Amino acid sequence: MGGCAEEAGPAGGRSAGYGDVVTRPPGSGGIRYEPPADVAEALRVQEELRSRVDLVGPGPAAPATVAGLDVAYAESGDRLAAAVTVLDAATLAVVDEAVSVGRPAFEYVPGLFAFRELPALLAALDRLTVRPELLVCDGHGLAHPRRFGLACHLGLVTGLSAIGVGKTPLVGEWAEPGPERGAWTPLRDSGEVVGRVLRTRDGVRPVFVSVGHRMSLANATRRVLALTPRYRLPETTRTADRLCRRALAAAPA
Repeated sequence: MGGCAEEAGPAGGRSAGYGDVVTRPPGSGGIRYEPPADVAEALRVQEELRSRVDLVGPGPAAPATVAGLDVAYAESGDRLAAAVTVLDAATLAVVDEAVSVGRPAFEYVPGLFAFRELPALLAALDRLTVRPELLVCDGHGLAHPRRFGLACHLGLVTGLSAIGVGKTPLVGEWAEPGPERGAWTPLRDSGEVVGRVLRTRDGVRPVFVSVGHRMSLANATRRVLALTPRYRLPETTRTADRLCRRALAAAPA
């Protein structure tokens, strides 16, 4: 990828930059990723592709492997590190990981974050040696102004089932769920249910779950609860967050 050197990671993953734009999906059944030239084209892409997202699924009922994806930015905002960690779904142990370090691929525009991060995330996914059955994105899927967030775009490009788990909402209104783990309420935007507000720990702030691709909302909720046995955020997000922060700190400025 752009002639960058790779080195083995602690779980057999690899690290590299992404000098070339990634245009081939790391999975099967996906679509070709084409970077937009400007904001107008990016908006058109989201409008055109959202009808191709599978919002029914139901997705894997018992995936063997689940991947977490996250991106860390330098304080200057001109560098980023994308990380993917693959977990054994039964034990939540990391079985593979990969990172990609580079620069944001698109300008900062709310609702168009996927275009900043997709090339780096796809480069990291392409370096995995263990294929995940499900992608869990630190962000949103259907719960997006144009119903096409990062989780939708990643799922469509890779052909993999995907869900979004956001720490804060991007759109919508909701009622506070009950205080117990597993309680949820619908996240609605303009009268449409776009996700669920899910309590993953007793008495702790909820997370915002939405479908990305090839997944039902009910199954997405079950998957998130399975990935949060101890903490508010899924283990997929926690491991990917740590990895991208380490990669960014280790990368030359």
